[in-house]
Amino acid sequence: MSWYSIIPLERSLAPGADVIEPGSRFREVRIGGVLMEVEPMGEEQARIVRLLDCGLEHYLNSSYAPGSIVRYIPTIAADENEAKG
Repeated sequence: MSWYSIIPLERSLAPGADVIEPGSRFREVRIGGVLMEVEPMGEEQARIVRLLDCGLEHYLNSSYAPGSIVRYIPTIAADENEAKG
């Protein structure tokens, strides 16, 4: 049997893999114009899980490869209406 999927095998065949928990440990961030899913690892670091929205040339860039470590500093954006007062 052949299985072609963008979802890692251990995530797709694991019990309860079809259940997506709210507040999952994965986050979507845009770095260098590339939207990716990352897994925060601690202070200022995250591991790339997969690329979500990018050009084809980004798949050839080894710094965007799944498993690569990127700098990740979570921030809270202020609502524009509150900032205007």
